[in-house]
Amino acid sequence: MRENDHPSPAEVMRRIRRLELYINRFVASVLAGEYLSVFKGRGIEFDQVREYQAGDDVRTIDWNVTARMNRPFVKQFVEERELTVMLLVDLSLSTYFGTLHGLKRDLAAEFCAAIAFAALRSHDRVGLVLFSDRVEHVVPPRKGRRHVLRLLRDLLSYKPLSTGTNIVEALDFTCRMLHRTATLFLVSDFYAPDFRRALRLARLRHDVIAVLLTDRREWEVPEVGLVWLRDPEGGAEWLVDTHDEAVRQAISQHTKAHLQELQAICRSARVDLIALRTDQPLVPPLVEFFRQRQRRRARTG
Repeated sequence: MRENDHPSPAEVMRRIRRLELYINRFVASVLAGEYLSVFKGRGIEFDQVREYQAGDDVRTIDWNVTARMNRPFVKQFVEERELTVMLLVDLSLSTYFGTLHGLKRDLAAEFCAAIAFAALRSHDRVGLVLFSDRVEHVVPPRKGRRHVLRLLRDLLSYKPLSTGTNIVEALDFTCRMLHRTATLFLVSDFYAPDFRRALRLARLRHDVIAVLLTDRREWEVPEVGLVWLRDPEGGAEWLVDTHDEAVRQAISQHTKAHLQELQAICRSARVDLIALRTDQPLVPPLVEFFRQRQRRRARTG
């Protein structure tokens, strides 16, 4: 699909059905259990107070109630059983890039479907924020299969009004919208103005996971002679000789440097990063992400 093409409603429905069948096989067999073990029960919420008993952790004493009742009381907490998952998806023109196996935007849709169906099986709420250089479309978080299908329909059919990328605006908007702690999946190729501070601020309140979209031709440039390359968001064009090995290496190195910079930004903000490619299967990097998180939780108790 070219950047100006857009699927018909019938094509959108066919793609949703294919996604549901394709993704649900992996969710049922692999992802649902990994998702449950990593995300469920991660948070706690206040339940009630009761009188202090021998052996209670003194750090849970409610000093206000204790002073009022003139005897010690402790706070009791319960695990949060319902999560809110937000999918923040970049629809700028650079995500319409793709070569052998589809567009970055197609890869984003597959990833969002996997997370949404895993959340559905765990009875979690899931919502959607579509953004370019502004927030363009919002689906508030809810539960249920019909809601997930509506979310995927909007993701596949929405035609962005703008071409650029503003991750800061997307994060700020989402943080203002949410009243409770949530898990945010930020899905983008991350070709955007500086977003370090916004990422750190979002991480203070929410669990944020960055999801990088890349294509094989950003890593490996074939020898096809003279080609025109265009920046889809800025509009600049370059005539490039792909027979020149130095040129091919420079393009590949640019992509590698972009990944390394993003990794450094995520480490600084204590944000996990999942790197996906349009020419590679979706499930292995997702499973590895879940298992790394599980190992980290086990180490920290």
